[in-house]
Amino acid sequence: MNEADIRKYAELMRELELTGLEITEGDRVVRLERSAPETVQVPVAPAAPAASAAAEMPARSAAESLVSVTSPLVGVFYASPAENAAPYVSVGDRVTKGQTLCIVEAMKLMNEVTAEEDGVIAEICVVNGQVVEYGTELFRIRR
Repeated sequence: MNEADIRKYAELMRELELTGLEITEGDRVVRLERSAPETVQVPVAPAAPAASAAAEMPARSAAESLVSVTSPLVGVFYASPAENAAPYVSVGDRVTKGQTLCIVEAMKLMNEVTAEEDGVIAEICVVNGQVVEYGTELFRIRR
């Protein structure tokens, strides 16, 4: 593989916002990796009257009480320890800090993802067997 091919693949990764790409040509394997792209923040227009700001307050405090659990690496999300086993957690389950929430498999290694604080599972954001990227939101936990 020549430099022009590598540059072409790097541009494709940037365009598609991929964090990893592996190309196999014959007996050669080339793996390209890059850090996750930064998110772009869009400016928000200020709220007009004070009454509408007060009305939005409960929704904002509810959103602030949710903690996002993200994937620490690129891999395959598994909700349970085995194919026919019950999932580690379901929506509505109470979890404690350090409790296993799921497994992310990467290169035949099973990596446990644990809760960073106590709470209740409010949402499971991915499905079993889904390929996840670094930083993909896996769970939302209500404090």
